[in-house]
Amino acid sequence: MFENVNPDRMLTIKKWSYVVFWATMVPLVPFSAYVGLESGTQDYWSWFLYFVIFGIIPVLDYIIGKDPSNPDEEQQVPTLTEEVIYRVFTILMGFVWIAVLFYAGHIFMTNDYGLLGKIGWIVSIGTVGGIIAINLGHELIHKDPKIENWMGGLLLSSVTYAGFKVEHVRGHHVHVSTPDDASSSRYNQGLYDFLPKAFVRNFKNAWALEKQYLERKGKKNISIYNELIWWYSISALFAVAFGVIWGWQGVVFFLGQSFFAALALEIINYIEHYGLHRRVNEKGRFERVTPAHSWNSNYLLTNIALFQLQRHSDHHAYAKRRYQVLRHYEESPQLPGGYASMYVLALFPPLWKKVMNPRVEAYYEGEMDQLFRDAKRVNNIA
Repeated sequence: MFENVNPDRMLTIKKWSYVVFWATMVPLVPFSAYVGLESGTQDYWSWFLYFVIFGIIPVLDYIIGKDPSNPDEEQQVPTLTEEVIYRVFTILMGFVWIAVLFYAGHIFMTNDYGLLGKIGWIVSIGTVGGIIAINLGHELIHKDPKIENWMGGLLLSSVTYAGFKVEHVRGHHVHVSTPDDASSSRYNQGLYDFLPKAFVRNFKNAWALEKQYLERKGKKNISIYNELIWWYSISALFAVAFGVIWGWQGVVFFLGQSFFAALALEIINYIEHYGLHRRVNEKGRFERVTPAHSWNSNYLLTNIALFQLQRHSDHHAYAKRRYQVLRHYEESPQLPGGYASMYVLALFPPLWKKVMNPRVEAYYEGEMDQLFRDAKRVNNIA
């Protein structure tokens, strides 16, 4: 639909598309909360947001098509980077998420949900949290200004996944697409094998990395200098607030949405680097990270929804780059769909492997021995 639009004009369209998309999505939260009350179908409507994200958006991705814009490295990237509106919008969306979270807690307690409805509401809000709290948190923790970096930590704390702030920056970006990275899935590894290992290893890695960092600074691990203690304490304050306002069920809602937000993150992690590996050079070290070590997807709608997270190759090549200037690399390995589509596919490992394994094998023709070697090493680490 937009593939023939002038790339420069497309950049202008996209500038306001982030606002338009979320100005459309956020009102769907109260819509899905109230639309079924009079008819008694609220239990089914509680799943509406989840259906929109993983049912409607994948279809729209293919209808709307791919993003033709790619900012020029020398002129447009520096100019777009300095535009304040992009920074303001991410901070504003952080506050919007906090408001949505507490509003959703109110709906959880006041709507006449049965068990199906309560589960659906937790899953839906948690998935929205994965998109806003974790995805925007991911964008902000890479930035140097304290207001952005701290907002990133706050967003991650709101879904009880503060360890990501440390592990992602100091662990994942260092070890990506190697067996040492818990967030990089290996060739032929199923999602349900990957998830528990990722949850456990990433949590442990975060604390180990923070301890190492503080030791280098000559500071104690269990102290006010440990940022993980601060961020998880904020998560505890969120839980206490939900408990004070709504009792034990409020705490259940907060922890439940946190789990599904984290689950959404780890499924996306599974997708982003599946089967890709960094070769070992003549010195016995892994080659440097390049755009070849992440799967790219350039479908326009999901790019806007996820603040261009799908241009993941450029993010790993230039981690501090702001979302609005991330570039698409056609030479990088390409996913056959947007992240929303691939998320659904990943839930069914036989189908995922049928679609993705041939792509991995084609990309690494003649190097399959390395793929199986890495998969074996991962199993030994886990």
